[in-house]
Amino acid sequence: MAMSTLFSIAVLMAASFLLSVSKAQISSGSSFYHDFIVNGAVNQFSTSSDGAIWSLALTNATGCGFASNEKYMFGWFSMKLKLVGGDSAGVVTAYYMCSDDNTGATRDEVDYEFLGNTTGQPYLIQTNVYKNGTGGREVRHQLWFDPTADFHSYSILWNDHQIVFVVDNVAIRVYKNANYTNNFFPNTQPMYIFSSIWNADSWATDGGLVHTNWSYAPFVSSYTAFTADACLWVDPYPACINTTSQNWWDQYGAWHLSEDQLLDYGWVQRNLLVYDYCDDTVRYPILPEECSLDPYS
Repeated sequence: MAMSTLFSIAVLMAASFLLSVSKAQISSGSSFYHDFIVNGAVNQFSTSSDGAIWSLALTNATGCGFASNEKYMFGWFSMKLKLVGGDSAGVVTAYYMCSDDNTGATRDEVDYEFLGNTTGQPYLIQTNVYKNGTGGREVRHQLWFDPTADFHSYSILWNDHQIVFVVDNVAIRVYKNANYTNNFFPNTQPMYIFSSIWNADSWATDGGLVHTNWSYAPFVSSYTAFTADACLWVDPYPACINTTSQNWWDQYGAWHLSEDQLLDYGWVQRNLLVYDYCDDTVRYPILPEECSLDPYS
């Protein structure tokens, strides 16, 4: 598929995903502190003068992160990121949802991890899903743009039918619920939003063969335009859990990809897929149950 066609379809996808979003339901603070708190070294965190752009820095002393003030159960979550430029080998920027603020042993988790690389080599975007503390559902893609040159949106659609990872309104991964019997679909624990930047040069670039070059530090990733149209969790059990089907993100149109979305999804799988655990029969001689599900259905 020609790249111009890809971006034309992306515009249609944006309308399809977001047409029925109620603006009153969207959280989007102009200030970082409206939605998040800083984790880790506070001096590694900064904001623009108007509070609209937030940055996390990694040095050889420490990294940094943030966590949402609220936790959610199903919905649409989106953030714009601009990743570390230049030689970012060994550096990982993580943007994810997790049910436990201490990555507990029984946590559920839905991950984006951006794996840095040497100058001129493409970033890899790794997605993963955890259920009750067990992951191992990694998929890796290249991107069709330079994620260090400008801000791009990275979104998660989460309902009881599927999890969709969406980049600039292009679905790059679909993770299905196996007819509600799958023990590996996160649908029982509310989750916070997190991000962090950290040194992972033991594995992140060329399997750990290329290490972080600290002469390029500090490594900085920046964020803006957080939105969450979701069921806000209120202990012990929010009323919205019983009415999620009243929201666009839990209605029939969000249970599967539209025809236009499938065109982009197929293009990504044919041209940008680097690794899929469902193809790794050495690692999984018996493939996990969800690998038999058709993401195109």
